[in-house]
Amino acid sequence: MSNYHIKHFEEYFQVYRKSVQEPLNFWAEIAEEHFTWRKKWDNVLKWDFAKPEIKWFENAKLNITENCIDRHLLTRGEKTAIIWEPNSPEEEAQHITYNQLHQKVNKFANVLKEKGIKKGDRVCIYLPMIPELAISVLACARIGAIHSVVFAGFSSKALATRTNDADCKILITSDGSYRGAKELNLKNIVDEALEDCPGVESVLVAKRTGSSINMQENRDFWLEDLLKDASEDCAPEIVDAEDPLFILYTSGSTGKPKGMLHTTGGYMVYTAYTFKNIFNYTEDDVYWCTADIGWITGHSYIVYGPLLNGATTVMFEGVPSYPDYGRFWNIVEKHKINQFYTAPTAIRSLAKRKLEFVENNNLSSLKVLGSVGEPINEEAWHWFNDNVGKSQSPIVDTWWQTETGGIMISPIPYVTPSKPTYATLPLPGIQPALMDDDGNELKGNQVGGRLCIKFPWPSIARTVWGNHERYKKTYFSDFKGMYFTGDGAMRDEVGYYRITGRTDDVIIVSGHNLGTAPIEDAINEHPAVAESAVVGYPHDVKGNALYSFVILKETGESRKRENLRKEINQNISDKVGPIAKPDKIQFVRGLPKTRSGKIMRRILRKIASKNTSDLGDTSTLLNPEVVQTIIDEAL
Repeated sequence: MSNYHIKHFEEYFQVYRKSVQEPLNFWAEIAEEHFTWRKKWDNVLKWDFAKPEIKWFENAKLNITENCIDRHLLTRGEKTAIIWEPNSPEEEAQHITYNQLHQKVNKFANVLKEKGIKKGDRVCIYLPMIPELAISVLACARIGAIHSVVFAGFSSKALATRTNDADCKILITSDGSYRGAKELNLKNIVDEALEDCPGVESVLVAKRTGSSINMQENRDFWLEDLLKDASEDCAPEIVDAEDPLFILYTSGSTGKPKGMLHTTGGYMVYTAYTFKNIFNYTEDDVYWCTADIGWITGHSYIVYGPLLNGATTVMFEGVPSYPDYGRFWNIVEKHKINQFYTAPTAIRSLAKRKLEFVENNNLSSLKVLGSVGEPINEEAWHWFNDNVGKSQSPIVDTWWQTETGGIMISPIPYVTPSKPTYATLPLPGIQPALMDDDGNELKGNQVGGRLCIKFPWPSIARTVWGNHERYKKTYFSDFKGMYFTGDGAMRDEVGYYRITGRTDDVIIVSGHNLGTAPIEDAINEHPAVAESAVVGYPHDVKGNALYSFVILKETGESRKRENLRKEINQNISDKVGPIAKPDKIQFVRGLPKTRSGKIMRRILRKIASKNTSDLGDTSTLLNPEVVQTIIDEAL
């Protein structure tokens, strides 16, 4: 019997040991016992990181939507698959059962077929967080088409780049979207993008806002009209385990974004297995991940992971601040959420607000809290634990990437003892290694280095779409025979991992390697500080010096800036050491962030280095206006 659901710490070690000593048997057992295959595999795994080439469940045949939907119909047909919570609390939530989801996905799949989409074709999806987003993703998978979801906050330029790179034949969008108090005209953005996308033959438009839009004859079609006439029957296209499932773009530090290609069989097995364990999901739970499906978190842990386990998954259209900062907690109470998975940037933003927003709601349904997107700082961890989880709901601080497809290092709730700011232990099948700059593996505990993975796992991305050389150079050329994550990490005295940030966020000051995460933690612990970012800049004596950009809470504005700088530096000295004190601390109103909430540090590095003539691609910034203000006020 495979260990699909780990229940205690001793069992974790037994399962982990087996996954490392007998990886092929381990994954074969899980794949065989918990999924529907039309044909079994010939080989569990064939791999060579030197090429690099990775094939899991070779020559197996399946359809992932059969596993997400059809196999649940007999026993869970009337169970809610998706709860859709709209932007406005005045609008009614939708509860979509597995039976209804089956019908909707089939109808949508037939619309795609009618528009000439077949197995292997790419479909670009540019939709807000409305049910059609999840349904269109599954409809593509139903017929073997490759979905490429572009977050509906990206600009027309970013959309055009991604649409052309994947050579998409069709684009799915909506007339507009709601985001808090704002109404956005998505169709205008699409029209602008398509001026540069000759390969797109049709645009399917969902109705959301009812706003007036331009519909181009013979290219643009109302989705509603097409769905009316579509059949509810659509046999799933049987694909190979290594056939592509989706392309998802992730920003490159240089050049154009990378289209990470994920395939079907291994991704299915790994996302389902990690969802079950990391969220301790049981049959009648209601699970909510606050991410957008435009990111990998939404693909793996709003759509595929939950539905593969027959779960009830919540999709939220809105933002945490609308109509007020209690919205997340209202939703937890309203839908009796059991697992709540969000980002540190959201937690920090909500922690700055009055506690009544949290306290006015009944959060007793919560069993597991999760954090994703970046390492969570200690202050935010404690706020989340004390005020939201009431010290009763374990926090899973999950580390993974678009490229990994699923969570790699994380506590398992009620199994792994947690430790603030630590992602703790690798999941079964994940073999991390910490490497020094000379390419040697650092053995034992209490070491820090570059985080690599020694052995393939089922959901690893197989290539960069259309550019295998870039895939090889980015992930497999720094350390021979290993996947390099681009992150730094340390391993403590008991073997727990703490992610210290991107290795380009590791700054060498006077010969000392300083990770920015612990320094930012120390700054953020100051009661007047809301958020900070630390970067390096060239220094004549030290080689590099540290420059800190700090956002103050409202309360901190009145205090003298110079005193605040001294107090912050004292905090850093106490927590990290005097070597880590920034030479410059600039107080700012905001930080340049991508639309997924990540700080765009390369822009801050250029500002700190007084090299602002070319800031590179800023099309994915949420708040481009903040950049000029920071430049104008730079020290």
